[in-house]
Amino acid sequence: MAVLAAALAAAVASAVTVELLRRQAALARRRIGKALGEEPLAADRVWRKKYGGEPLDLLVVGDSVAAGLGADRRKDTLGARIARGVATALHRPVRLRVAAVVGSETAALAAQLDTLPDGYRPDVTVVVVGGNDVTHRVPTAVSVRHLVEALDRLHGLGSVAVVGTCPDLGALRPVPQPLRALGARASRQLAAAQAVAARAAGAHPVSLAEVVGTFFVDHPEEAFSLDRFHPSALGYRRTAQALVPSVLRALDEVDEAPPGPVPERP
Repeated sequence: MAVLAAALAAAVASAVTVELLRRQAALARRRIGKALGEEPLAADRVWRKKYGGEPLDLLVVGDSVAAGLGADRRKDTLGARIARGVATALHRPVRLRVAAVVGSETAALAAQLDTLPDGYRPDVTVVVVGGNDVTHRVPTAVSVRHLVEALDRLHGLGSVAVVGTCPDLGALRPVPQPLRALGARASRQLAAAQAVAARAAGAHPVSLAEVVGTFFVDHPEEAFSLDRFHPSALGYRRTAQALVPSVLRALDEVDEAPPGPVPERP
């Protein structure tokens, strides 16, 4: 009898928890809304033409962060920030192509690669994806499998790859507790799995939660855009600063990318 009572109590508690999380998810969606729309600024172009010579081809795939949603100017999108940083470091123009799509889960990477023109061969690809997998409760193993498949395709195109792992969703203030804590744990688990899989696939993982996560937690007003969910221009700048060294490392332009957090700048 005691065992049955305990089981019933556990079932009730579980049902209450599920209902609480469902309501909190609905509240978070209302708070965030779609103030930024779903169309990021187009940043595809050759950046830093002044350097002359043959441009390096940079491809960016992934979700809304990869697409640069939240930036007010195209030069402040993640892809443009990375392109400009790499161009400045190499004194070489960078031709940017952004195939990332707002709202994408990792499974959508295949469709994004399908949109590339025949014969297109990026020199380096930056992948930023994972947040939507967490919010849509995609199993980690499924998410990672799609990531590896995309990395294999990129390798077949002759591209080196840098993977910005899933950001820490615990930084999202509009998401109430305990949902935010659960999202933080799930995003960290996915990020760790992405890093292991990316490294095994020959890519260069960058833990965004480690290198820029603290900045988003400590400076939410500056780091996030209007919807308090996507990065602001400053948030994208800091994220790009975290990724550029690994892009240079993937291109064998530097011996080693810095592993730690991006230093604070005045």
